[in-house]
Amino acid sequence: MTMILNRRKFSITTGAAMLAGFNIARAQSEGKIILGQSAAFTGPAAQLGIQFYKGAKVYFDQVNAQGGVGKRLIEIRNLDDGYEPDRCAENTRKLIADDVFALFGYIGTPTSVVALPQAIKAKVPFIAPFTGAMALRDPFNKYAFHVRASYNDETALIVKQLTNLGLKKIAVFYQNDAYGKAGLDGVTLALTGLGLKPVAQATVERNSVDVANAVKTLVAAGPDAIVQISAYKSCAAFIREAKKSGYGGTYYNVSFVGTQALADELGKEGAGVVVSQVMPSPYSAARPIAREFVEAVKAAGKDAQANFSSMEGYVAAKLFVEGLRRAGAKANRESLITGLESIGSQSLGGFLVSFSPSDHVASHFVELSMLTGDGRVRT
Repeated sequence: MTMILNRRKFSITTGAAMLAGFNIARAQSEGKIILGQSAAFTGPAAQLGIQFYKGAKVYFDQVNAQGGVGKRLIEIRNLDDGYEPDRCAENTRKLIADDVFALFGYIGTPTSVVALPQAIKAKVPFIAPFTGAMALRDPFNKYAFHVRASYNDETALIVKQLTNLGLKKIAVFYQNDAYGKAGLDGVTLALTGLGLKPVAQATVERNSVDVANAVKTLVAAGPDAIVQISAYKSCAAFIREAKKSGYGGTYYNVSFVGTQALADELGKEGAGVVVSQVMPSPYSAARPIAREFVEAVKAAGKDAQANFSSMEGYVAAKLFVEGLRRAGAKANRESLITGLESIGSQSLGGFLVSFSPSDHVASHFVELSMLTGDGRVRT
């Protein structure tokens, strides 16, 4: 009798589990496509989350206005993590529990590092994180898709530019977390290949502008240039204080800094500051993708802006939609992965991208830009 009851209980439990799985699969393939995003929407890194989201929304709104993909509208459900890993981890748990279709547009390395393992465990695609950290790319994982080039790509170009100019005394100002260390590793790797090493290095805490000690340490080393691996508030604070202390060298930043936000923070003091970019310039009409993006922003009106951060959101949304279209009429997470992997090599209006079953990094594009001191960016 006990055996019969146990078998009956087992069959009921198994049936319930199968039904739950069926309901999840059905939810993925019917109704709206809900993307979950945890990002900084408040605090010293807020403009990164705000601008990426706005750029993505410009494209998704265009697609939705035409009936969506397979008559399914796309929506981003975003939660503010203030660029703090603990808050991001909790947000990610909530989004996965809410059965979002995919996680999209996470902002930053320390936040993405805690979110990706959750996504992998839940088998939820993790698409277009705003970070170039190698720790998120290596080893390869089927659920992670990267739109942008890596920090190693960016720092290699920065070091090449500096050394070609004969500037070999290079210092590093970096955020004391996974992001800053990823950038430091990239600079060190590039310098090591040339038989060089950083002449000095100093840190700033995440979401802090307490840069006095870092300025003192780096200025004392007398570097030709300082490579900055942090967000716009702390990088701007460092530049202002270093200039006050008499430092006359040059400053190089990686793309995550938030180019327009840095320009806005520094004003005239930004003249000559260099930032590496992983997206085509939205300020140049040379590429069709840039013209398309600027026109889309103008048509959207409201408070959308054309800058590098919003352009990255736009391009990420465009790639996601292409993968979704290829996923078939009743797309689910697994068919989305297959759809993205089937994109192969393509030109998005002059911006080359490539996804395959063995390579989930769409681009290695990097170029340098310079702040002009009047709020503009020259490439």
